[in-house]
Amino acid sequence: MIKHPVPAQVSAFSLMAALALAAAPASAQSEIKIGSAAPVSGPGAHQGKDTENGARMAIEDLNAKGVLIDGKKVKWVLLAEDDASDPKQGTAVAQKLVDAGAVAVVGHLNSGTTVPASKIYHSAGIGQISPAATTPLYTHQGFKSAFRVVANDDLVGRTMASYAVDTLHAKKIAVIDDRTAFGQGLADQFIKGVKAKGTAQVISRQFTTDKSTDFNAILTQIRAGKPDVIFYGGMDAVAGPMLKQIKALGIAARFVSGDGVCSNKLPELAGDALADDLVTCAVAGGVSDAQEAAYTAFTERYRQRFKLPVQTYAPYAYDAVMTFAAAMQAAKSSDPAKYLPALRAIRHQGVTGTIAFDGNGDLKDAALTLYTYRGGKLTKLQVIR
Repeated sequence: MIKHPVPAQVSAFSLMAALALAAAPASAQSEIKIGSAAPVSGPGAHQGKDTENGARMAIEDLNAKGVLIDGKKVKWVLLAEDDASDPKQGTAVAQKLVDAGAVAVVGHLNSGTTVPASKIYHSAGIGQISPAATTPLYTHQGFKSAFRVVANDDLVGRTMASYAVDTLHAKKIAVIDDRTAFGQGLADQFIKGVKAKGTAQVISRQFTTDKSTDFNAILTQIRAGKPDVIFYGGMDAVAGPMLKQIKALGIAARFVSGDGVCSNKLPELAGDALADDLVTCAVAGGVSDAQEAAYTAFTERYRQRFKLPVQTYAPYAYDAVMTFAAAMQAAKSSDPAKYLPALRAIRHQGVTGTIAFDGNGDLKDAALTLYTYRGGKLTKLQVIR
């Protein structure tokens, strides 16, 4: 008996299956998945979304330019996850990105999420560049997968201590931190810097949390010492209400902080408590001279794309993605085992300046930018290296 119809049907199915199998590897190889991990919920959501948006702009630019890897066309894909500034959620997000096939991760924003997540990326052999985390611990764990594109707390703390003592001529300084890895670490480094100066005294060390809204008890204690400067280690979501209560208690002290406070949202959070030149903050990065034009062009493109001003970290997240892409191009591969050595040797001109890493994964020749607020707007003072 002739049974032509059955073999023909089987043959058709076999052909379709073979084509599907043949297409799968090509499709997988044509996509390069970059993870973004930041808080897009909770008090720090505006900072986290800023970071995610910066990474998204970079992905869009890479696709628009048709950036090739080893001469082959690829599709750049952003995998964005919310870590809610929570260490436990941060590690869950890190594992989710690993399982989803991310070959590189831009994140996390907070030091407290960046450090535990870095262990997961290291175990998976995936490159990680934080656009914001400043704790020295992050890059001093011996992980060859961990990098950052901002200065660390050692430099920020010393610089702000020098500013408080040498420029503001402070003699009595009060210190508050939010007990996070970022806030406490920054405050510790600031105090070390003040003590090294030898001409000012830390008269009070107080603590709050990154979710607090009432600071009257600690501020009342601080007021009794009549400080010239209050240093705060933490983020703008807490600094805004704190500034309101400092004003209400009649405390006449300058307010000094790091990049967590240095945002375009602080005027909204602090309201009329944000007097001109009251606050000085340092962003752990910065450009000057010829680089300013590129940075300004980026911030305008960002505003047009998202209908929002840059908060703080978007340019650094953008540069993190582009630095990964440059390393992959140099290595002719998106395989972390191949591009990570190229990343360690990279020298990339980004919108935030020249990006090159030392042996720990820290940014070489890191800059800081000092800002204040005038007329309710973030105002650049100077770039320090």
